[in-house]
Amino acid sequence: MKHQQKGQRFYKEFCDKVISLDPAIRFAGIVDAEGKLLGISERKALIPLLTPEQRAQYAITAATRQFTRLRWEHHLGKIHYASSHYAKLIRATIPITDTESQLWYVLILTFDVAKGNVHELITKRIIPVVSENTSQLITEMR
Repeated sequence: MKHQQKGQRFYKEFCDKVISLDPAIRFAGIVDAEGKLLGISERKALIPLLTPEQRAQYAITAATRQFTRLRWEHHLGKIHYASSHYAKLIRATIPITDTESQLWYVLILTFDVAKGNVHELITKRIIPVVSENTSQLITEMR
């Protein structure tokens, strides 16, 4: 039980760290390879567009999609992130893999649609934080 509480705290702190990177980030969640939402952080005063149940369903879908995308890495190169642009928000997923491209986690994110350059935010600010924490995240899962 203590290990589980420590893990939950670690996942929440990781998501808090991601949220703090830019005010345009609405939501950050860490999902395991099976699609279980392990930790989340939301921007203060955020009114979520999805219910907790819908969010859980999205987490499962995000993990499944990452497995599909990883299948093509051998031919296309390492996937850095995937994004979808909706009328009300921008969603992105970042796979967290080991050196053998085994999927351990998926970082799911939402951004305000008014954010000008989500690509730059993801590649220059969020992915470096993910990279700095990958070994600790994988250790946490073991």
